Amino acid sequence: MQQFGLTLELKDDPEIIAKYKEFHANPWLEPLQGAKDVGVVDMKIFLLGTRMFMYLTAVDDFVPERDFARYMEQNPKAREWDDLMRTFQQKVPEAKEDEWWATMELVFDMQLHI
Repeated sequence: MQQFGLTLELKDDPEIIAKYKEFHANPWLEPLQGAKDVGVVDMKIFLLGTRMFMYLTAVDDFVPERDFARYMEQNPKAREWDDLMRTFQQKVPEAKEDEWWATMELVFDMQLHI
């Protein structure tokens, strides 16, 4: 299994943040199944203020750039969900030009030390 940490901002508006949380309390099933179909095993999103952190677990041969593109191509509801969610979001200043969710560097893993 591989793990990924990704970050993104929500727009700084309490109504937008509330709506975003509402959508994630009742997510569309097609994008969830599509993510599993390309190798995502688990996904969790945490929020503090406007900063989001996504913890993603995927199969060993998962390649984010390749497999997320395939996910969007194969699943029209996934593309629709992503387009809708982007209306609530904005890139973090640290994101690379071609990143939306910015990849975070793993700096500590307890499992490697015990």
